[in-house]
Amino acid sequence: MLSQQTSKLSVIPLGGTGEIGKNLLVFEYEDSIVIIDGGVKFPDEELLGIDLVIPDIAYLEKNRERIKGLFITHGHEDHIGGLPFILPKLNIPIYGTKLALGLVRAKFQERTAYPESLVHMLEPGERIQAGAFEVEAFRVTHSIPDAVGYSLLSPVGRVVYTGDFKVDYTPIDGQNMDLRKLAAWGEEGILALICDSTNAERPGVTMSEGAVGKALRDNFERAKGKIIMASFASNVHRIQQAIDGASEVGRKVCVVGRSMENVVRTALELGYLKLPKEDIIIDSTEVGNTPSTQLLVLTTGSQGEPLAALTRMATRSHRQINVLAGDMVIIAATPIPGNEKLVGKTINHLYQIGAEVVTKEMGQVHVSGHANQEEIKLVIRLTNPRFLIPHHGEVRHQVALKRIGHSLGYSDPDIALTQLGSRVEISPDRMEFGERVEAGSIYIDGLGVGDVGQIVLKDRQQLAQDGVVVVVAALSKGKPYRILSGPDIISRGFTFMKEAEILVDGARKVVEATLENQIQKEQMEWGPLKSNIRDSLSKYLWDKTRRRPMILPVLLHH
Repeated sequence: MLSQQTSKLSVIPLGGTGEIGKNLLVFEYEDSIVIIDGGVKFPDEELLGIDLVIPDIAYLEKNRERIKGLFITHGHEDHIGGLPFILPKLNIPIYGTKLALGLVRAKFQERTAYPESLVHMLEPGERIQAGAFEVEAFRVTHSIPDAVGYSLLSPVGRVVYTGDFKVDYTPIDGQNMDLRKLAAWGEEGILALICDSTNAERPGVTMSEGAVGKALRDNFERAKGKIIMASFASNVHRIQQAIDGASEVGRKVCVVGRSMENVVRTALELGYLKLPKEDIIIDSTEVGNTPSTQLLVLTTGSQGEPLAALTRMATRSHRQINVLAGDMVIIAATPIPGNEKLVGKTINHLYQIGAEVVTKEMGQVHVSGHANQEEIKLVIRLTNPRFLIPHHGEVRHQVALKRIGHSLGYSDPDIALTQLGSRVEISPDRMEFGERVEAGSIYIDGLGVGDVGQIVLKDRQQLAQDGVVVVVAALSKGKPYRILSGPDIISRGFTFMKEAEILVDGARKVVEATLENQIQKEQMEWGPLKSNIRDSLSKYLWDKTRRRPMILPVLLHH
């Protein structure tokens, strides 16, 4: 169903607001829709068995005919990881810079065919006409090369989306953020600024990525054994500095972990990573022949993920590389909110082995890729927008950016705090909320997309908490009804049945009594019968154990 024709510009976040991750931002003017990004979020501990979380794009599927294109800000997972699931459903043109598209191609190769004919490379400064919007990318500095923000010029006015950014005056690749363009647009007049709010709670400015290079080099020089450095795979600048530092201290580099290998291969092919020596990178099969004092291992697992390479090395379950006493492990990242426990667990493992662990708290081995308060103020002052929309952050970050807005003279009606599915309607003189659109999360489990919902997750949580009890009994088909065999009680994750004979015996008697009762009444409908077994057994087990396992009655009839 098409939304009502309107001469207002709508901004609709379907992801990336009130959360960190799965970024997807929709711009709509009359019959034109433009999308920015299509990311994933990694599941928290409550989402049992879920691999990835992507935005719900039901609204876009309904309005597919009006979509003029999808524009990518940069190659981080939370901005491109959902594209292999989203784009096949929409079949629309995609635009992005060289490295972003290279990383998108690698993502598609893991899942599905790359839509070559729909992909268009763009350069910062290039203008693309997408329906009613003139879209222009501008360069920003972030923790990955080739990051851009976007200006969307519509009949109502210009809207600028910063994308993920910080103001780094000494970027590793020498590509400065285009502050002059922002200032020029600010002079012309910007209707709304949609601003990265990730670090809006942090005072001051974010340190330059260049500071990390010196800290890494200092640690490399004093390391006694092999060095293992865990980082976000897509932080190409950090990887470059690590390779340069390894070369300076005479170490070879081994890249481990699928996502790290993919990014390094793509960045080398496209020229975003430069090797100081041709033979500096070695294969993991050569690690055994390389003295530990001459080895740097670049790996994934900075978030303590159970299946990531660093965690496997720490628990001695990696095929080729193990962490040994005397090794140095550098965790060049900061935990994503919610991952602190996992990271702490991995660090404790490493200390137990006797490794030295270096984190950002001990030295400048990590700096953020997002703007702190003073950089956010600088961008707001340069662009001087009429309205302000905090984006890319949890509610606390959005509120922190709202406070920054207040300090710069913006009042509450000038600042929109959005939720997933909010429709912010903007006209030249006012901004207000319109009718919400369908939005939320789709869970990916293995090859299944969206087939695991809240009901299945609730079942998984119950199974995880109290286990399952299966009741098996065989009954005669017709009158006179009687129990032919059973009831047998089988359990998993509830209690160790061999040591719970009295409990099992009692459970069997309860089920038997329920069946006999139904036989007496000659009420042998399977649905109500199973329901009665569930209720009576659940009450018995709760009284005896204070646990509520999932109860599955299996009734056979002969």
